Amino acid sequence: MTDTTAEQTDTPDTATGFARFLAALGLLRESWVGMIGLFLVSFWVLIAIFVDLLPLQDPLAQTRGVINFPMLTEDKNGVMHWMGTDDRGRDLLARLLHGSRVVLFWSTLATIVAYSVGMIMGVTAGYRGGWWDEIISFIGNVLLSVPQIVLLLVILTAFGPNSNIGVWMNTALGMDKSIVSGALIIVAITFSTAPQVARIVRGIVLDLKTRDYIAAAEVRGEGPLWIMLVELLPNARGPLIVDACLRLGYVIITIALLGFLSLGLPPPDPDWGKMISDGRQWGYNGLNMMLWPAIAISSLVLGLNLLADGLREISLRD
Repeated sequence: MTDTTAEQTDTPDTATGFARFLAALGLLRESWVGMIGLFLVSFWVLIAIFVDLLPLQDPLAQTRGVINFPMLTEDKNGVMHWMGTDDRGRDLLARLLHGSRVVLFWSTLATIVAYSVGMIMGVTAGYRGGWWDEIISFIGNVLLSVPQIVLLLVILTAFGPNSNIGVWMNTALGMDKSIVSGALIIVAITFSTAPQVARIVRGIVLDLKTRDYIAAAEVRGEGPLWIMLVELLPNARGPLIVDACLRLGYVIITIALLGFLSLGLPPPDPDWGKMISDGRQWGYNGLNMMLWPAIAISSLVLGLNLLADGLREISLRD
């Protein structure tokens, strides 16, 4: 009877842990910083989901005679351009809001893939140790030794939609250029981000694997894969969720930077970074084209940072 009780005490209940996590999220309302972040992030997420239901113009439609219109300008057809138009007569408000879907979709997908790879690398290196740790750490150190922007430029330039491989994927496999560019962005961000995530996960696992419930799982005969996926990773969720929010913000900035350098999604997709780049060519006359996407990027990344701060406060109370 005593042994059973001890084993139940040492072994964390996954369902109970998940319930505690949901309860902790409910405490977010006690953090005004976290609530502001949640509001900003929720705003852009809702826009991305329901943008097709909004009474907006076609973000790809080009209109003659309305190039670089300022804010609150009505064209000859009686259409109001609340944020003005770009250098091709496209409505900036429509492109900005539709661009939120593009940015959030690819940045979230890239973060999920990079985090998944990083967690697998980190938990394997931390728990298995030995030559597993040495090989994974060596690979991570090699990737981290290359400047992130250089690594991104090399991958996207060598395998981009305009390269031989990119053209082959477009013609032979029938893959759209947007899909090719998006997939390459995910690969490039995974190569540059996964080693950083792996270091964090490895450090957490090195501490967790000394706990009693891990020893109890090993005594029960649980395999390494079960222990890593069921016992270790769920109990590392607190700091990883906080880091994932911050990491998503970094990925959004990276995708915007790639769009600014014309290495992101190909036109005419409404990419916030490319919108800033297009406005830069017009100087003062392109101020509208640069201002609104810059505000959008800043507000979304700020929301993620504030949400991460709020979640960190909650984790300290939990």
